[in-house]
Amino acid sequence: MTAIDLEAALYDKPGHLIRRLQQIAVTVFLEETAGFDVTPVQYAALVAIRAHPGIDQLRLAHAIGFDRTTIGGVVERLEARGYITRRTGAADRRTKRLMATASGMRTLDAMASGSARAQRRMLEGLDKHERALFMDMLARLVRINNDVSRAPVNAPA
Repeated sequence: MTAIDLEAALYDKPGHLIRRLQQIAVTVFLEETAGFDVTPVQYAALVAIRAHPGIDQLRLAHAIGFDRTTIGGVVERLEARGYITRRTGAADRRTKRLMATASGMRTLDAMASGSARAQRRMLEGLDKHERALFMDMLARLVRINNDVSRAPVNAPA
């Protein structure tokens, strides 16, 4: 395949570019939050747990758009680090309610500036108008296509 064929077949396709941007976003997030050893998914989970104390794993997966079969590993790692606790639900003893610990909340607070820097870096190269337009279009595409995702977002009330 020639370079021109590869470009036509791959490099100018939205799926490829979105996947590459996701790779870049993860790298930038990890660079800006270095020292915390928290992945973007773990960060999102911890933010959602803090915002919704007592959320269960299934609702957590729905809240952050993460596959429900693999959210358990994320929760286990957060618990092992002492960032969250799991408690048996009162109404349904099979359910585990998730709570952020004081350590988890301190970690989120300490990571806030690095996370904000990462978000800004991801949009570097775009002017203010382009950033707003890009974010609007990106959010719209995600909203429009949410139902076709393997892990659609269904934010808790």
